[in-house]
Amino acid sequence: MIVKKEKKGNVTIYYVEKDYDNNKLQKVLNKKLKRDQIKSIIDDDADVFTTEGKLLIRFRKNKLNKENVDEFYDNVIDFAMTKTSNRGSATGSKSKNIYSNPKIMTNILGYFDKLSPIHKKLFKDQGKPLPKITVRETRFVKDYPERFKKLLPLVKEIDKYYEQLVPENYGKQRKKANQTPFKITGTAFTTITTNVNFQTTVHTDKGDDAEGFGNLVVIEEGKYKGGETCLPQYGIGVDVRTGDVLYMDVHEAHGNLPIILETPDAKRLSIVCYLRKSIWDQTRGKTQKFMVRHNKTFKNLQKKD
Repeated sequence: MIVKKEKKGNVTIYYVEKDYDNNKLQKVLNKKLKRDQIKSIIDDDADVFTTEGKLLIRFRKNKLNKENVDEFYDNVIDFAMTKTSNRGSATGSKSKNIYSNPKIMTNILGYFDKLSPIHKKLFKDQGKPLPKITVRETRFVKDYPERFKKLLPLVKEIDKYYEQLVPENYGKQRKKANQTPFKITGTAFTTITTNVNFQTTVHTDKGDDAEGFGNLVVIEEGKYKGGETCLPQYGIGVDVRTGDVLYMDVHEAHGNLPIILETPDAKRLSIVCYLRKSIWDQTRGKTQKFMVRHNKTFKNLQKKD
């Protein structure tokens, strides 16, 4: 809950305390939030700290270039609407079988650190051992390289504001990104996740850089209500809309409120950019030439399918 707020220029500084302890938090993890669980929604330029001084959120409205936003949306939206079952507990599923998870519109761009079931089958069918380094290009990068390039101006904007607003975490993450060629060029990121009209359950992010700070950008089409990104233990949420940038501690439990579509074309495309630690662990110190050879191995493998 918010216990104090003050103005610093155009930014509202909020100080918050937890509404409940970690024992109660366990009861809401992997469950969908309801609106009555969140006391306050922030919709202005804001910094949010705990009363102990820990930074939880930095939020700025109307910062992103419209041309970059439109270019990103136009080049990714059809792919982003592909339904997959790879989000597991973020959908509320408790199954360890990926194929039994609910299919939702969530997809991964850039590089990823795990082989897909299809990759494993291709290696097996061709009598080849699984590679020791399992980092790979995602399907969008491999199949649509020119479209991926058109996403980069917006990703680089997200990177720029990350450096400006959370410089300490950014510096640590960018240092890691600079140590591997398997990254989104000119940024602190290796990977992008897109979601369309997806209400995640309450969860903490896993697999990203623990020294980094999370981010969220939203691009809208049509009209909808809800979808606010929340830190339920603190009783607060942030209403992120097109053009806004949110940076937050994603190692705190978070999720978003229900999305109510008001027009048939309504879409809430959310974009999260991050560095996957396992990519850095597996490939730090590798050269650009190694990356080219490694990517070619996967491309040749799939050509034979």
